[in-house]
Amino acid sequence: MSAIAARINLSQVGAGGDIMADDNEVAGAVRRAPGMPKVNRIELRDLAEVLRKGLSDFASAPLFGLFFGGVYALGGIVIALSLTVWDIPWMIYPVAIGFPLIGPFVAVGLYEVSRRLQAGQPLNWGEVLGVIWLQRQRELAWMAFVMLFVFWVWMYQVRLLVAIILARSSFSTLDRFLDVIFTTTQGWIFLGVGHVVGAVLAMVLFSITVISIPLLLDREADFVTAMITSVKSVSTSPIPMLGWGLFVTLAVIVSSVPVFLGLVVTLPVLGHATWHLYKKAVAPA
Repeated sequence: MSAIAARINLSQVGAGGDIMADDNEVAGAVRRAPGMPKVNRIELRDLAEVLRKGLSDFASAPLFGLFFGGVYALGGIVIALSLTVWDIPWMIYPVAIGFPLIGPFVAVGLYEVSRRLQAGQPLNWGEVLGVIWLQRQRELAWMAFVMLFVFWVWMYQVRLLVAIILARSSFSTLDRFLDVIFTTTQGWIFLGVGHVVGAVLAMVLFSITVISIPLLLDREADFVTAMITSVKSVSTSPIPMLGWGLFVTLAVIVSSVPVFLGLVVTLPVLGHATWHLYKKAVAPA
């Protein structure tokens, strides 16, 4: 309605209070109003294609990929060291499991690199980083709050389950914590319940972000529309999309094992591939 109101010529208000608008301009404003993006069906074979394109983009701009992957890996290392300094090293395990939840937001720079490669635009650090910085003024900033909220819920439920299930166990080190959860009945219950809850949270976050974040970078849309489009994409092609989510999660977790260092390469490849998945899943505007 605001777009239409902006087109109304207030100088044409008649003596009787009737507002006379330019019908052509109003109709044009309606036609230009953004609608819900159209979603395409994704097949399993498309996943192999987008992964190949992700590898190709990484090979075409390796320094950008290594930079953003390094930033993500460094973030994981800093968090792990902080938990050790704060004398709660046992939290490293749940943090390492939940850390991939914020990966899609960190990959924004990789989406921009892939967008420029696909459009044949030049790559330079100033413009790529500048685009990332500008996102604070766009709808993508709201997605950061959504993702951090889900990550906070993940960490809170871990502490809640520890208090409920492992309340009688004592562990002040990571080794002791791993010993408790892998060798005791309470530990196996904790793992079972925790991973079920975590899987639900991960599926929810994946469904609302897999398409929404690259879409918000690529187009002018509100974040609610972007999340709905993302969920629509997953519901339209549930097996390929959830298969992609499972593959990404396992790849990131495995890459996190050697002190998060595997993420330096894994994140950029997956980030570039996710951009191409978005381009396949959502029809051109």
